[in-house]
Amino acid sequence: MSGGLQRWVEAQRLRAPAPTGWWYATFALGIGTLLFSLSLAQVFPQAGYAHAPGYGAPVIAFEFARSQADLLAVFGPESDPGQIARLAAMRAGNEQDYLFMLLYASFVTSGLIALWRELRLRWLLAAALLPVAAALCDAYENWLLFDIQAAYTVGEYSPSMASLPWHVAAKFLLLALANAAIGAALTQMSRRWQLAGTLVLVPLLTVPMALVSPPAFGWTLTAAIGAGWIGLLGTAAIGSGYALFKKAPLVDFEPEAPQRRATDRGGPEEPPPPPGTAPRSFGRRKSDL
Repeated sequence: MSGGLQRWVEAQRLRAPAPTGWWYATFALGIGTLLFSLSLAQVFPQAGYAHAPGYGAPVIAFEFARSQADLLAVFGPESDPGQIARLAAMRAGNEQDYLFMLLYASFVTSGLIALWRELRLRWLLAAALLPVAAALCDAYENWLLFDIQAAYTVGEYSPSMASLPWHVAAKFLLLALANAAIGAALTQMSRRWQLAGTLVLVPLLTVPMALVSPPAFGWTLTAAIGAGWIGLLGTAAIGSGYALFKKAPLVDFEPEAPQRRATDRGGPEEPPPPPGTAPRSFGRRKSDL
Protein backbone atom coordinates (compact mmCIF):
# COMPACT_ATOMS: atom_id res chain seq x y z
CA MET A 1 0.00 0.00 0.00
CA SER A 2 2.82 2.39 0.88
CA GLY A 3 4.50 1.54 -2.42
CA GLY A 4 1.35 2.42 -4.33
CA LEU A 5 1.06 5.71 -2.48
CA GLN A 6 4.70 6.47 -3.23
CA ARG A 7 4.16 5.82 -6.94
CA TRP A 8 1.06 8.00 -6.94
CA VAL A 9 2.92 10.89 -5.30
CA GLU A 10 5.73 10.56 -7.84
CA ALA A 11 3.19 10.51 -10.66
CA GLN A 12 1.79 13.79 -9.38
CA ARG A 13 5.28 15.28 -9.48
CA LEU A 14 5.69 14.18 -13.11
CA ARG A 15 2.33 15.38 -14.41
CA ALA A 16 2.13 18.24 -16.87
CA PRO A 17 1.26 21.72 -15.51
CA ALA A 18 -2.49 22.12 -15.21
CA PRO A 19 -4.93 24.20 -13.14
CA THR A 20 -6.30 22.52 -10.03
CA GLY A 21 -9.94 22.49 -9.02
CA TRP A 22 -8.89 22.54 -5.36
CA TRP A 23 -8.74 26.34 -5.58
CA TYR A 24 -12.48 26.46 -6.27
CA ALA A 25 -13.18 24.38 -3.18
CA THR A 26 -10.78 26.45 -1.08
CA PHE A 27 -12.35 29.72 -2.19
CA ALA A 28 -15.91 28.52 -1.52
CA LEU A 29 -15.00 27.08 1.88
CA GLY A 30 -13.04 30.24 2.72
CA ILE A 31 -16.04 32.45 2.01
CA GLY A 32 -18.21 30.16 4.11
CA THR A 33 -15.69 30.22 6.96
CA LEU A 34 -15.44 34.01 6.83
CA LEU A 35 -19.19 34.62 6.83
CA PHE A 36 -19.88 32.09 9.56
CA SER A 37 -17.08 33.45 11.75
CA LEU A 38 -18.59 36.94 11.53
CA SER A 39 -21.98 35.53 12.49
CA LEU A 40 -20.54 33.40 15.30
CA ALA A 41 -18.74 36.39 16.79
CA GLN A 42 -22.14 37.99 17.38
CA VAL A 43 -23.44 34.90 19.20
CA PHE A 44 -20.69 34.77 21.84
CA PRO A 45 -20.92 37.33 24.68
CA GLN A 46 -19.63 40.70 23.53
CA ALA A 47 -18.23 41.67 26.93
CA GLY A 48 -17.16 39.83 30.06
CA TYR A 49 -17.62 40.84 33.67
CA ALA A 50 -14.07 41.88 34.58
CA HIS A 51 -11.57 39.78 32.62
CA ALA A 52 -8.20 41.22 31.59
CA PRO A 53 -8.49 43.33 28.42
CA GLY A 54 -5.48 41.54 26.93
CA TYR A 55 -7.65 38.48 26.29
CA GLY A 56 -9.78 40.38 23.82
CA ALA A 57 -13.06 38.49 23.38
CA PRO A 58 -14.60 36.85 26.48
CA VAL A 59 -14.51 33.45 24.77
CA ILE A 60 -10.70 33.63 24.67
CA ALA A 61 -10.65 34.47 28.38
CA PHE A 62 -12.92 31.47 29.00
CA GLU A 63 -10.64 29.13 27.04
CA PHE A 64 -7.66 30.22 29.14
CA ALA A 65 -9.50 30.10 32.48
CA ARG A 66 -7.44 28.29 35.11
CA SER A 67 -9.44 28.89 38.30
CA GLN A 68 -12.84 29.83 39.66
CA ALA A 69 -11.60 33.41 39.89
CA ASP A 70 -10.98 33.41 36.14
CA LEU A 71 -14.50 32.13 35.51
CA LEU A 72 -15.90 34.79 37.80
CA ALA A 73 -14.06 37.43 35.78
CA VAL A 74 -15.69 36.13 32.59
CA PHE A 75 -19.27 35.47 33.71
CA GLY A 76 -19.66 37.55 36.85
CA PRO A 77 -21.19 36.62 40.23
CA GLU A 78 -24.76 35.51 40.78
CA SER A 79 -25.63 39.00 41.96
CA ASP A 80 -24.69 40.44 38.56
CA PRO A 81 -27.78 40.75 36.33
CA GLY A 82 -25.71 40.06 33.22
CA GLN A 83 -24.42 36.66 34.34
CA ILE A 84 -27.31 34.63 32.93
CA ALA A 85 -27.06 36.32 29.54
CA ARG A 86 -23.30 35.69 29.39
CA LEU A 87 -23.69 32.03 30.31
CA ALA A 88 -26.43 31.54 27.71
CA ALA A 89 -24.48 33.33 24.97
CA MET A 90 -21.30 31.37 25.73
CA ARG A 91 -23.10 28.05 25.54
CA ALA A 92 -24.90 28.99 22.33
CA GLY A 93 -21.63 30.11 20.76
CA ASN A 94 -19.81 26.93 21.72
CA GLU A 95 -22.66 24.82 20.33
CA GLN A 96 -22.41 26.56 16.96
CA ASP A 97 -18.62 26.39 17.15
CA TYR A 98 -18.71 22.77 15.98
CA LEU A 99 -19.86 23.88 12.55
CA PHE A 100 -17.08 26.47 12.52
CA MET A 101 -14.54 23.72 13.24
CA LEU A 102 -15.80 21.73 10.27
CA LEU A 103 -15.61 24.78 8.02
CA TYR A 104 -12.14 25.99 8.95
CA ALA A 105 -10.64 22.49 8.93
CA SER A 106 -12.06 21.88 5.44
CA PHE A 107 -10.95 25.32 4.23
CA VAL A 108 -7.34 25.11 5.40
CA THR A 109 -6.96 21.45 4.42
CA SER A 110 -8.29 22.19 0.94
CA GLY A 111 -5.92 25.14 0.62
CA LEU A 112 -2.88 23.09 1.61
CA ILE A 113 -3.82 20.40 -0.90
CA ALA A 114 -4.18 23.09 -3.59
CA LEU A 115 -0.73 24.42 -2.71
CA TRP A 116 0.65 20.89 -2.87
CA ARG A 117 -0.88 20.47 -6.33
CA GLU A 118 0.86 23.67 -7.40
CA LEU A 119 4.27 23.12 -5.80
CA ARG A 120 4.39 19.30 -5.61
CA LEU A 121 6.11 19.37 -2.22
CA ARG A 122 5.41 16.29 -0.12
CA TRP A 123 5.50 18.11 3.20
CA LEU A 124 2.51 20.19 2.09
CA LEU A 125 0.48 17.02 1.71
CA ALA A 126 1.48 16.02 5.25
CA ALA A 127 0.69 19.54 6.52
CA ALA A 128 -2.89 19.11 5.30
CA LEU A 129 -3.47 16.93 8.38
CA LEU A 130 -2.67 19.80 10.77
CA PRO A 131 -6.02 21.65 10.56
CA VAL A 132 -7.87 18.35 10.97
CA ALA A 133 -5.91 17.62 14.15
CA ALA A 134 -6.55 21.18 15.35
CA ALA A 135 -10.29 20.80 14.83
CA LEU A 136 -10.28 17.55 16.83
CA CYS A 137 -8.49 19.30 19.70
CA ASP A 138 -11.00 22.14 19.41
CA ALA A 139 -13.93 19.73 19.59
CA TYR A 140 -12.61 18.10 22.76
CA GLU A 141 -11.84 21.52 24.19
CA ASN A 142 -15.48 22.49 23.66
CA TRP A 143 -16.61 19.39 25.54
CA LEU A 144 -14.42 20.45 28.46
CA LEU A 145 -15.82 23.99 28.33
CA PHE A 146 -19.38 22.68 28.52
CA ASP A 147 -18.48 20.66 31.61
CA ILE A 148 -16.67 23.61 33.23
CA GLN A 149 -19.55 25.97 32.56
CA ALA A 150 -22.13 23.51 33.89
CA ALA A 151 -20.15 23.09 37.12
CA TYR A 152 -19.71 26.85 37.50
CA THR A 153 -23.45 27.39 37.10
CA VAL A 154 -24.13 25.31 40.23
CA GLY A 155 -21.17 26.75 42.13
CA GLU A 156 -18.84 23.76 41.77
CA TYR A 157 -15.31 23.22 40.46
CA SER A 158 -14.89 21.03 37.37
CA PRO A 159 -11.86 18.70 37.14
CA SER A 160 -11.93 19.37 33.39
CA MET A 161 -10.21 22.68 34.07
CA ALA A 162 -6.97 20.83 34.81
CA SER A 163 -6.70 19.38 31.28
CA LEU A 164 -8.16 22.37 29.42
CA PRO A 165 -4.82 24.25 28.93
CA TRP A 166 -3.24 21.36 27.02
CA HIS A 167 -6.00 21.13 24.44
CA VAL A 168 -6.22 24.89 24.00
CA ALA A 169 -2.47 25.15 23.46
CA ALA A 170 -2.46 22.17 21.08
CA LYS A 171 -5.26 23.70 19.01
CA PHE A 172 -3.53 27.04 18.55
CA LEU A 173 -0.12 25.47 17.93
CA LEU A 174 -1.51 23.18 15.23
CA LEU A 175 -3.31 26.08 13.57
CA ALA A 176 -0.11 28.14 13.75
CA LEU A 177 1.88 25.30 12.15
CA ALA A 178 -0.71 25.06 9.37
CA ASN A 179 -0.35 28.80 8.76
CA ALA A 180 3.43 28.43 8.77
CA ALA A 181 3.09 25.80 6.04
CA ILE A 182 0.88 28.16 4.03
CA GLY A 183 3.32 31.04 4.42
CA ALA A 184 6.33 28.90 3.55
CA ALA A 185 4.57 27.58 0.46
CA LEU A 186 3.71 31.08 -0.74
CA THR A 187 7.32 32.18 -0.43
CA GLN A 188 8.36 29.32 -2.73
CA MET A 189 5.85 30.03 -5.48
CA SER A 190 7.75 32.94 -7.02
CA ARG A 191 9.38 36.20 -6.02
CA ARG A 192 6.16 38.17 -6.28
CA TRP A 193 4.52 35.82 -3.76
CA GLN A 194 7.25 36.20 -1.15
CA LEU A 195 5.65 39.29 0.39
CA ALA A 196 2.33 37.49 0.80
CA GLY A 197 4.08 34.56 2.45
CA THR A 198 5.97 36.87 4.79
CA LEU A 199 2.73 38.60 5.82
CA VAL A 200 1.35 35.20 6.78
CA LEU A 201 4.47 34.15 8.71
CA VAL A 202 5.30 37.29 10.69
CA PRO A 203 2.10 37.41 12.82
CA LEU A 204 2.84 33.87 14.03
CA LEU A 205 5.67 35.27 16.16
CA THR A 206 3.03 36.40 18.66
CA VAL A 207 1.61 32.90 19.21
CA PRO A 208 4.25 31.78 21.77
CA MET A 209 3.83 35.05 23.68
CA ALA A 210 0.06 34.61 23.74
CA LEU A 211 0.29 31.04 25.04
CA VAL A 212 2.79 32.01 27.74
CA SER A 213 0.94 35.16 28.84
CA PRO A 214 -2.66 35.04 27.59
CA PRO A 215 -3.92 37.85 29.89
CA ALA A 216 -1.61 40.22 28.02
CA PHE A 217 -1.44 38.78 24.50
CA GLY A 218 -4.41 36.44 24.12
CA TRP A 219 -6.08 38.77 21.65
CA THR A 220 -3.22 38.27 19.17
CA LEU A 221 -4.12 34.60 18.63
CA THR A 222 -7.19 35.27 16.52
CA ALA A 223 -5.32 38.01 14.64
CA ALA A 224 -2.32 35.77 13.89
CA ILE A 225 -4.41 32.81 12.75
CA GLY A 226 -6.83 35.05 10.87
CA ALA A 227 -4.00 36.68 8.91
CA GLY A 228 -3.02 33.31 7.48
CA TRP A 229 -6.59 32.47 6.58
CA ILE A 230 -7.09 35.79 4.82
CA GLY A 231 -3.87 35.19 2.89
CA LEU A 232 -5.06 31.72 1.91
CA LEU A 233 -8.47 33.06 0.85
CA GLY A 234 -6.82 35.70 -1.33
CA THR A 235 -4.56 33.08 -2.89
CA ALA A 236 -7.57 30.85 -3.54
CA ALA A 237 -9.37 33.73 -5.26
CA ILE A 238 -6.38 34.34 -7.55
CA GLY A 239 -5.88 30.62 -8.15
CA SER A 240 -9.55 30.21 -9.05
CA GLY A 241 -9.27 33.14 -11.46
CA TYR A 242 -6.23 31.61 -13.14
CA ALA A 243 -7.97 28.26 -13.46
CA LEU A 244 -11.24 29.72 -14.72
CA PHE A 245 -10.08 32.42 -17.11
CA LYS A 246 -6.47 31.59 -18.01
CA LYS A 247 -6.82 27.81 -17.77
CA ALA A 248 -3.42 27.82 -16.09
CA PRO A 249 -1.94 27.01 -12.65
CA LEU A 250 -0.47 29.64 -10.37
CA VAL A 251 2.92 27.92 -10.51
CA ASP A 252 3.87 26.82 -14.02
CA PHE A 253 6.36 23.99 -13.71
CA GLU A 254 8.26 22.38 -16.55
CA PRO A 255 8.62 18.81 -15.27
CA GLU A 256 11.54 16.81 -16.54
CA ALA A 257 10.87 13.54 -18.27
CA PRO A 258 12.02 10.57 -16.17
CA GLN A 259 15.37 9.13 -17.27
CA ARG A 260 14.86 5.86 -19.10
CA ARG A 261 16.98 2.79 -18.61
CA ALA A 262 19.31 1.59 -21.37
CA THR A 263 17.17 -1.50 -21.92
CA ASP A 264 14.12 0.71 -22.49
CA ARG A 265 15.66 2.93 -25.14
CA GLY A 266 18.03 0.49 -26.80
CA GLY A 267 21.17 2.48 -26.12
CA PRO A 268 23.90 2.97 -23.54
CA GLU A 269 23.23 4.64 -20.21
CA GLU A 270 23.76 8.39 -20.11
CA PRO A 271 27.07 9.25 -18.41
CA PRO A 272 26.85 10.67 -14.89
CA PRO A 273 27.28 14.44 -14.50
CA PRO A 274 30.84 15.72 -14.02
CA PRO A 275 32.09 15.91 -10.41
CA GLY A 276 31.13 19.11 -8.67
CA THR A 277 28.10 19.68 -10.90
CA ALA A 278 24.97 20.46 -8.92
CA PRO A 279 22.18 17.98 -9.61
CA ARG A 280 19.24 19.30 -11.55
CA SER A 281 16.13 20.01 -9.56
CA PHE A 282 13.04 18.05 -10.42
CA GLY A 283 11.22 20.92 -12.08
CA ARG A 284 11.62 24.60 -12.78
CA ARG A 285 9.17 27.42 -12.51
CA LYS A 286 8.87 29.46 -15.65
CA SER A 287 8.75 32.55 -13.49
CA ASP A 288 12.29 31.77 -12.30
CA LEU A 289 13.73 31.44 -15.82
